Amino acid sequence: MLFICTANSLDTISPPLLDRCETVPLSGYTPTEKLHIARRFLLPRQLDANGLKEGQIEIDDEALLGVVRGYTREAGVRSLERAVGGVARYKAVEWAEISEAQTESQPESSEVRVYDPRVREEDLEKILGISRADLEEKERELRRGVVWGLVVMGQGEGGVMPIETVALPGKGALKLTGSLGDVIKESADLALTWVKTHAYELSLTPGRNADPLLVPSGIDVHLHMPAGATKKDGPSAGVAMVCALVSLLTGALVPPTTAMTGEITLRGRVTPVGGIKEKVLGAHRAGMTKVILPIGNMKDAEMDVPKEVKGEIEIVFVRTVREGIRAAFGDAVKWRGLPGELETRL
Repeated sequence: MLFICTANSLDTISPPLLDRCETVPLSGYTPTEKLHIARRFLLPRQLDANGLKEGQIEIDDEALLGVVRGYTREAGVRSLERAVGGVARYKAVEWAEISEAQTESQPESSEVRVYDPRVREEDLEKILGISRADLEEKERELRRGVVWGLVVMGQGEGGVMPIETVALPGKGALKLTGSLGDVIKESADLALTWVKTHAYELSLTPGRNADPLLVPSGIDVHLHMPAGATKKDGPSAGVAMVCALVSLLTGALVPPTTAMTGEITLRGRVTPVGGIKEKVLGAHRAGMTKVILPIGNMKDAEMDVPKEVKGEIEIVFVRTVREGIRAAFGDAVKWRGLPGELETRL
């Protein structure tokens, strides 16, 4: 007898039980994989559930990809099946209304609607409403002190999350909000310490012993990660927090199509993190064009990330925090007396 169970997170499983289990991780699907799953399995099932025959609805690949990219941002296909079901129900109602109108209309009437089984990409907004991708892209604005980090959520789904920072009059304090755990709070403290240590090289202070939060006038920094009702923790936000602080203090901007992950050390090294495949797939689903990863995760990206995703998104591997800042900001951040460094790209 073989027992099989599913879990959204391994953290809540008892360690003795988990030690006796064979864990099979299942990562998210790519848009192309979702397209074939919808075509072969989801669409026929929804046609049968809504009383439609095969020829009564025709959805081309562009429309199905529009549903995948615009109305579902998930690792699996549950929301995709609901969206496909919404399209099927819409066409079922349309077919029933037109059939009833044709039955009741007079033979000499010329204003009889003809049922069109085709569903095009431009019809999706009328059927499913405003695209979720449109709403999220409007929120991603080019703004000082805001960068996008890569995260893995409790359901094993990767995604992107903004890290927001603002400066306000104060005495050099750091305020953290967003239901942050102890580990991620330590990452924020570490990021601020690194920025203070290298403030002179970043041209933030006139001397090496000056505090960038007190020169020329005292400020406090408020760092926030949205969705405060969701608990956030884990050692993978160091690079993103450093870039957010550098953006806030220097005025340089990180493009909203760039996301990053990686933890840092006091020496300025970028250490590997977990969930690389989920994070890169989540960035791809979110429309990101560039991701910054630790160089220690190069093999994870080469082996786990599908080729079609790597062909559509630029992956930059960094060894140090300086390389991460250069990959995020380009030439917008000027360094004092530092030689040029190389980037490793995939």
